[in-house]
Amino acid sequence: MRYIRYAFLASLAILLVSVSLANRGLVPLKLMPDALAQLLGFNMSITLPLFVVVLGGIVAGLVIGFFWEWMREHKHRREAGEKAREVRKLERRVKRLKTEKHQGKDEVLAILDEAS
Repeated sequence: MRYIRYAFLASLAILLVSVSLANRGLVPLKLMPDALAQLLGFNMSITLPLFVVVLGGIVAGLVIGFFWEWMREHKHRREAGEKAREVRKLERRVKRLKTEKHQGKDEVLAILDEAS
């Protein structure tokens, strides 16, 4: 299974390098359309290789998707944290009650009582 993963990653790397080499042409990346930029008097553009624009878009989409999913699962993480705190609290209470129950008893009898 490890070799299959390495083969997949190697083929993906070869594919990305070949796509990058095939799309080295420079393209202008503009913040706004020309008409809107003239109306506002603000025009920002940068010239980048096409593969940088495409791969950057993929990376930006992945980051936005991961963040969106992290925010969506916030209530589940909060609920799991509350349940974990409740479990710790109940475990401490059980331990305290066992200690109180066996207080004043012989240690051997307390161990036998816990085992049953």
